[in-house]
Amino acid sequence: MNPFYYDAVTRMEQSHVDDDYIQGWQCGFLQNPKREEQRLTDAYEAGYSDGEEKNSDNFAEWVRA
Repeated sequence: MNPFYYDAVTRMEQSHVDDDYIQGWQCGFLQNPKREEQRLTDAYEAGYSDGEEKNSDNFAEWVRA
């Protein structure tokens, strides 16, 4: 298991980050294909891009109120 991946996802979940962002980040990080087009959201797309870059610095922008 990748400790960076596990720690990042745990921090996002504990911070109540938007689920779509987390799912996008996970898919991008693991280099999975994106969701089908009709299910894409801004949060998912942002998470996917950050995950591809292995970047966990931007998730605070997607914390749910």
